[in-house]
Amino acid sequence: MDSTQIISAFVTLFVVIDPVGLAPLFIVLTNGMSTQRRRRIGWRAVIIAGALMTLFGLAGEAILNGIGISLPAFRIAGGMLLFLTALDMLFERRTQRREGQTKDEPERDDHDDPSVFPLAMPLLAGPGALATMILLVNQDPTPAHTLMIHVVMLVVLALVAVMFALAGPIAHLLGRTGTMVVTRLFGMLLAALSIQFVIDGLKGSGLV
Repeated sequence: MDSTQIISAFVTLFVVIDPVGLAPLFIVLTNGMSTQRRRRIGWRAVIIAGALMTLFGLAGEAILNGIGISLPAFRIAGGMLLFLTALDMLFERRTQRREGQTKDEPERDDHDDPSVFPLAMPLLAGPGALATMILLVNQDPTPAHTLMIHVVMLVVLALVAVMFALAGPIAHLLGRTGTMVVTRLFGMLLAALSIQFVIDGLKGSGLV
């Protein structure tokens, strides 16, 4: 695998995963949480996403074909789930639910934990990222090429972890009002992104 292929794989995964764009979403999804818990959620999301992307890089196409799921259907399902999260962000249901839970049990990790959904999937290891891993690996299914694609994927996820680590200072600068504005704004953008997932899935299926 030459340097051109490595750079191409990095740029593709960086654009699809978008570490910079995920930082504001991470702030919104972990609003009101302690720094320690926010750090745990960030690392958990990155580790789970890395495991999922590794799995799909090694056996994704076989898994989907084996259970009769097409990539377009996978995109549509991810878009629908992401749209539900966007609605919660737009109408502040996540923040209200989290504040009520914090009064009762402030350190319970199982209360409204966004690390698995929507952070790890579909925001990090979403339909686009998983499909990208399948396509990049299948360009040259040799052990060396497959290993290099996964190393590039880990580098991109390391950049995601760095952006998540900077989320706390950014949230402090925004304050409560700024965070509320960002929540509404990114709720709208997330809703648009989810619809785009559905549109891409419909196009890929040949229905539109």
